[in-house]
Amino acid sequence: MAVPISNAFADARLDEATLTLALREHTLGAVPRLERLWAYYRNPQTPIGTARAGAHSAGAHAATRRYHQAQECGLPPRITGAPGLAPALLDDRAVSRREKVIENDIAWRISSMVDFLLGKPVTILSLARDSALRDALTRFLDRLFEHSGGIALLQDMALLGHVYGHVDLILRADGPALRTLARAMKPQRATNADDPDTASDQLALEETLDAAARLMRIEVIEPRRGVAILDPRDYREITAYAIQTATRATSTAPQACDDTTAIARLRSALGFAAEQPGRRAASNTITTITEVISAHAWHIYEDGVRVHESVPPTQGTIPVVHIQNIAQPFMYEGQGEVEPLIPLQDELNTRLSDRAARVTMQSFRMYLAKGIDGFANAAVGPGQVWITDNPDASIAEFGGDRACPGEESHIREIREALDKASGVPPIAAGVVQARIGNLSSANALRITLMGVLAKTARKRVSYGRGIGQLCRLALTALDATGIVGISDGDRAVRLTWPDPLPEDLREQALAASIKKDLGVPDERLLAELGYQPTDPGLTG
Repeated sequence: MAVPISNAFADARLDEATLTLALREHTLGAVPRLERLWAYYRNPQTPIGTARAGAHSAGAHAATRRYHQAQECGLPPRITGAPGLAPALLDDRAVSRREKVIENDIAWRISSMVDFLLGKPVTILSLARDSALRDALTRFLDRLFEHSGGIALLQDMALLGHVYGHVDLILRADGPALRTLARAMKPQRATNADDPDTASDQLALEETLDAAARLMRIEVIEPRRGVAILDPRDYREITAYAIQTATRATSTAPQACDDTTAIARLRSALGFAAEQPGRRAASNTITTITEVISAHAWHIYEDGVRVHESVPPTQGTIPVVHIQNIAQPFMYEGQGEVEPLIPLQDELNTRLSDRAARVTMQSFRMYLAKGIDGFANAAVGPGQVWITDNPDASIAEFGGDRACPGEESHIREIREALDKASGVPPIAAGVVQARIGNLSSANALRITLMGVLAKTARKRVSYGRGIGQLCRLALTALDATGIVGISDGDRAVRLTWPDPLPEDLREQALAASIKKDLGVPDERLLAELGYQPTDPGLTG
């Protein structure tokens, strides 16, 4: 359904036709590709329908699996059993369908990358020139991120960025409530202005910023939902942003019934109970909610009807931050980690399935009997004796598993190719192999993990810049709504990234001692060590 865009987005050169075209192109072009990337990462299991399973014979039903996996779509027809069909549409009765082996080598590599990048909390420090304001803004940003999800928010951001190649963050701020808060705090500030005690001023500022942090929220927008309308003259500039969400709502509530048991009421609420005489079942409708955001307008539409209208409190800046996982020249989307691994993952699953078929056929010894009547019904086991009057009768044994060096070598080379393509060796996930040598020092471990460490350092630049832009937007909103005056030069922040590798506590303490001698503030040293000045047992 088309969204009737008003002239509030004229500054962004956005009209109804442009927005409709952007949403349509995103739904038909980008969403299928993004869903494929997520399917290969998550590899979800799709249960086989009850009706289809019931149609099978008892023996076939017991022998087949009751689910399909997403990565089965990359297996060749000789394994899936039918060319040109999705695995979920295949019938398990196909005689040519063989056992499928799926080993998801993508998921643990993505998880390892996220752990290296944001496995530990990141310290965000304000760079305001005034020390009191700097401390207050640092604590405000910490409260804002904690209110928005804390480290879980950043890990979700990193996960979506690694899978899709990019991720968007939006700052949701209640502008009217922030302005009301600013007006309510003005009398207290005026009173404190005549009071020489600066501690009361700092306390009032802390309380105001704490209340302001609860009126803001940082939200991660999944790329399948967010659509960026770019400046035609600069692909790096976002002129407008649309978020489309489909929600399911109950339009008519079910009438009261005579069900008295808790299970019956629960089944009724979930829609599982059959409709009874004198009782109307609930009907659900799907509502499409579309948010359209620019630098000067924020509209929310439900099925094309505008239900909310406001102005972003960010002083003419769109409250959306775009982060590329790995920068891609002249492209809005970044480079993800899943897409390069898909061909190798398909090849690995194919070879593992072939090996499973070979082992199944060759692991068991088989017998070819000639001239023995009723041998098909005879039992085969220790101490069994077969009797025949045919002097030409014979029993030939064949089968048994045999070594296939070429097959094992090929699978090993595929795994090594996955290591090189991702930069994540098995040791990054804790799998220690004998060929890595003796890791007797931290430097030896770093050399072994050089690929993933270098890629992590590269990502810290893009993700760190995005987090910094988001902090600047939040501080801009504080200034625009009158909470506290913050000049443009005082809105910068600095991120302190922890070492992704385990560190020796003695080396950390020695490094902190050296930094203290150089004049680094105690608060910063405690933050790097993972402590807060308010922790019990610390004197400051």
